[in-house]
Amino acid sequence: MRWWALMLLAVPGSAYAHAGHEHAEAPGWTFDPLLVLPLLFALGLYLLGARRLWQRSDLSHPAQRRTTRLFVSGLAVLALALLSPLHEGGERSFTLHMIEHELIMLVATALLAGSGAGGALAWGLRKSWRSLPAGAPARLWRAVTEPVTATVLQAAALVAWHLPVLFDLALRQPAVHILQHASFFTTSLVFWWAMLHARGDRSRYGVSALCLFVTSLVGGALGALMAVSNSPWYAPYAAMPLTGIGLQPAADQQLAGLIMWIPGGLVHAGAALVFLHRWLKAAETSHAPVPQQ
Repeated sequence: MRWWALMLLAVPGSAYAHAGHEHAEAPGWTFDPLLVLPLLFALGLYLLGARRLWQRSDLSHPAQRRTTRLFVSGLAVLALALLSPLHEGGERSFTLHMIEHELIMLVATALLAGSGAGGALAWGLRKSWRSLPAGAPARLWRAVTEPVTATVLQAAALVAWHLPVLFDLALRQPAVHILQHASFFTTSLVFWWAMLHARGDRSRYGVSALCLFVTSLVGGALGALMAVSNSPWYAPYAAMPLTGIGLQPAADQQLAGLIMWIPGGLVHAGAALVFLHRWLKAAETSHAPVPQQ
């Protein structure tokens, strides 16, 4: 995904002048406390919890190093999406906005879910808080991380927030924009956790493969509709003579749709094939003849 970051960081000021924003400045980094503080809190909580866990085990354990790399990488990608010029640039270009969303939903949350960092985060809390009974929150977490439920939740958030009435509101109201990103982050984190940590027997691989394939169809269909549309869907972008990357609004939307359709679809479809392979391999192993003694 490196080319996405390079595309963002290399957006030149001349592109904005060409887009009819002769007096507009190139997008800069965002340091909104509502974005920065939660990221710093999550990093501090994880590092404190990981340190406490490492003091009770072998510091060189490869699984602990892997968890740390995945969690820190996921948090770094999330910070790139929310704090870098990509975030501000998304207000002037739907393509940049789409790249921001894809980084959150395809990369950051997959890395964070794959890290399985829940234990370290829990150990970062005060001892009295760690000892509180899980109760209803644990039951809710188990319910929403069932693969089918998680798939439905993410698909619903994806479709709902791309309806013009909600997307236009998010572009005009910062609070709604934060809610949109929080919804994408939460549902995709739950989705990837459900895929990567599914409970049950070997059939979980088959269920995960099916859910990933369905997700690729939902995102792909939405992206394809954008890519073939000759008119922009969202009023703030449609009102621009040219968007922030020098494209007409319709062309900018078509490029955004292609990004959602092809790279996004390939990630989910590729993951589906991985789980399908695991399912077939597990089925083959279970049906293998038992050696005679």
